[in-house]
Amino acid sequence: MPHSILWSLVLALHLVSIIMWVGGGAYAAVILRPSLNLLDQTQRNSVHLQTMARFFKGLTHAIPTALITGWMLVLHEGGFANAPWTTNAMQLLGLIMAVLFVRMYMGTYQKLRRAIRPQASGFDSVRKQVLIIVALGILAVLSACLGHPFV
Repeated sequence: MPHSILWSLVLALHLVSIIMWVGGGAYAAVILRPSLNLLDQTQRNSVHLQTMARFFKGLTHAIPTALITGWMLVLHEGGFANAPWTTNAMQLLGLIMAVLFVRMYMGTYQKLRRAIRPQASGFDSVRKQVLIIVALGILAVLSACLGHPFV
C-alpha cells in the first residue's frame, strides 16, 4: 500500500471518529433528548438509557481512535515541536473533551444506569455535559480548519 494511501486512511479513521463523537453528541442532545418528551416517563427513561448505553459504548472506541490517529498524523507531519498552534489547540480541546467524557461516563451516567427510578435531573445533567463536549468539538474542528488555509 503506498505511503500516501496509508496516511489518507489514518486521516479518514480520525475524521470518522470525530464525526461519531461530536456529531453523535449533537444529535443526542439537540434532537433525540427533546423528542423523548413525547413518551411517558418510564418509556422515556428506558429509551434514553438504552440509547446512552449504545452511544457511550461506541465512544469508548471512537475517542481513543480519534486521539491515537490524531497523534499519528502529528508525528507523520514532523512531530509536536513542528506542529502549528492550531494543531496544539485541537489536541488540547480533544484531551479536555476526553476527560469530560470519562467524568460523565464514570459519574452521572453510572448513577443513572444504577438508579431504580432515574430522575430527569440526571438526564438533564448528561445533556448539558454532552453539549459542552459538542461545543469544544466544534472549536476543535474550527481550529483544524484554521490550521490548513486554502491557497
